[in-house]
Amino acid sequence: MNNLKYRVLFISSQPTQNFKPLQILAQYPNLEIIIAFCSLPSGKVTQNLEEINKNCFDIPMLEGYPWVYVPNRSPLPDSRSAWRFINPSLVTLVPKFDCCVVYGHAYVSFWLAIAIAKLTRKPLLLSTDATYLEPSSGSNWKVSFKRRLLPYLYNHISDAVLVPSTASKRFIHSLGVSEDRIFITPYVVDNLTISTTAQKTDRNQIRSEWQIPVDAVVVSFCAKFIPRKRPQDLVKAFARANVPNSYLILIGDGPLRDSLEAEVNQLKIAEQVRFLGLVNYSRLPEVYVSSDLLVHSAEWEPYGLPVNEAMVCGVPVVVSDRVGAGYDLVQEGITGFTYPSGDVDALAFILQKTLSDRQALKQMGKAAIERMKTWSSRENAEGTVQAIEKAITWKQGARLP
Repeated sequence: MNNLKYRVLFISSQPTQNFKPLQILAQYPNLEIIIAFCSLPSGKVTQNLEEINKNCFDIPMLEGYPWVYVPNRSPLPDSRSAWRFINPSLVTLVPKFDCCVVYGHAYVSFWLAIAIAKLTRKPLLLSTDATYLEPSSGSNWKVSFKRRLLPYLYNHISDAVLVPSTASKRFIHSLGVSEDRIFITPYVVDNLTISTTAQKTDRNQIRSEWQIPVDAVVVSFCAKFIPRKRPQDLVKAFARANVPNSYLILIGDGPLRDSLEAEVNQLKIAEQVRFLGLVNYSRLPEVYVSSDLLVHSAEWEPYGLPVNEAMVCGVPVVVSDRVGAGYDLVQEGITGFTYPSGDVDALAFILQKTLSDRQALKQMGKAAIERMKTWSSRENAEGTVQAIEKAITWKQGARLP
């Protein structure tokens, strides 16, 4: 960046486990950043299926970067509607900064910040992980609404768009946004912390706790047990693959738990399947490194961070073609495999082929670690800085006579 120092406001609904890029951005000499959170962790048990694992994030998510809480005045703070966040103090906060980055557009508060940024002529960057118009709920009216709204939002309201993957970039470009205004800021996890935990893990000890033989081959699934994640596809595919001395580990919970257990019994693979329930985030690397393969079978998944987490631990992955992370991280036959979403036979074929070749699994695991060296928090921070600088430069140029 140039010698000027820019004050940048980031607006987010809540803290997340992906805070490492913020810590790096806080160290940039030409930036003065602050993250405004519309809510903070409450410790309440959520009834929302999409947030079923929320209380498992047992890591410090508010350290190493400046942040502020903007009080939420919404009468519906526990809803999933646009009215979940109404944070009026953003009206006075946004004008104090040189640039505004808003993580999404799903809530009233985000639209409030967008409006104030436009009214005060602040450079505005919007972030989205969208990869298709269809919502997870399948509501047709939302598709029609988005088809009209999103091109205008990203072409005429925002000065730049931050996306976490190639899949998202392709989608935003399909809306008519020029490529030079779309910046990939890789969706990342804390690679160093995860890999350090993985290296310290006693794989044999973890498998002993699972009552799984040391020489077995293990497939893992880590996601909520909800329809869009399609865990039942993996259960069926695992049974059809029928690889000797193979086991399936299911990490998560949700409304499909009972039906999954029933299916496991019906398929007569109960002896080979372990339900671990919800696992604290700090211990997930232990689970990954004690597995040989991760499968992400979702039919609606804009990104899919378990892919990152597993690959950092040296575990190859199999993803459906509806998992956004696959476009950037899964190199066919090198770091993993991709199959058509919902195609159980295709998934079973991959499992049968892969789980029967231990040497190939090890080679793909090494390739996965190598791939993640250039998909890290550093690349995320650098992409964000580039976007901020470009947006400010473009805005300043637009003001020149």
